[in-house]
Amino acid sequence: MGKLVSGVWRDVWYDTASTHGAFVRDASVFRHHVTADGSSGFRAEPGRYHLYVSRACPWAHRTLIFRALKGLDDVISISVVHPHMGKHGWTFDSAPGTIPDTVNGARALHEIYTLAKRDYSGRVTVPVLWDRLEKTIVNNESSEIIRMLNREFDAFATREQPDFYPADLAAEIDALEDVVYRTVNDGVYRAGFATSQARYEEAFDALFATLDDLERRLAGQRFLFGDRLTEADWRLFTTLLRFDAVYYGHFKCNLRRLVDYPNLWRYARELYAVPGVAGTVSFDHIKQHYYGSHRAINPTGIVPKGPLIAWD
Repeated sequence: MGKLVSGVWRDVWYDTASTHGAFVRDASVFRHHVTADGSSGFRAEPGRYHLYVSRACPWAHRTLIFRALKGLDDVISISVVHPHMGKHGWTFDSAPGTIPDTVNGARALHEIYTLAKRDYSGRVTVPVLWDRLEKTIVNNESSEIIRMLNREFDAFATREQPDFYPADLAAEIDALEDVVYRTVNDGVYRAGFATSQARYEEAFDALFATLDDLERRLAGQRFLFGDRLTEADWRLFTTLLRFDAVYYGHFKCNLRRLVDYPNLWRYARELYAVPGVAGTVSFDHIKQHYYGSHRAINPTGIVPKGPLIAWD
């Protein structure tokens, strides 16, 4: 898990010593937007944009789901990095399930960042939305990319879907997503990457408090907002999908498994069964990445064969 410093790649882990053992995620840097009318300077057009993703990463997985749900496979092309993140970070090394960089011919993702900004400093993360026309990164913040995919490419979508961010629920969605992001989506990382007992326990307690709240919320309804499927469900789903396979053991989030929550488990399987979603999932990439790449947590790099989970 390295970073770029003034355009030079450095193989360095997170500096938790300066934060008293807490993991603090860096903010995304590229924050431009694609719009249907091009008013942003980036017009939604078929064949213009390319997504760099990892099948292991929950943040990148969100964009793959929205691309599949909207039927944008022929509109936005993708490259898929190797599941193992080594000394060069995310790379395009060949392996089952990977797709090389056919746009820029990069061997490592950090090369894409320096193509966009020669002196870039910061973490090199997925997803990345690349503009072939302007030859730059439009955006590397997953929450913003999925909103672009939700609406701005509708003229080219081949699958009709409801608006996953409806105006009448926008404020409520934002409020819930803020809690879920801090305590669940990022919470599992704050537990797993913590280097002090106190910071780990803070993240652990907040995570399971929210999961307990979500379990109660789903007791009498299908989705987080009743019968209406929204982006909040998909943002939660990519964390739930990985919970028993990696977060429970690898990140020590082991108070309860997802399968121990009847409502959350039912809900997650229903989302998994939505047409197009299962095809975006690769448990091989997920487990290879987490257990094989995070040597500070799993020094041997051994990838467990289990657990056996009946998602279907």
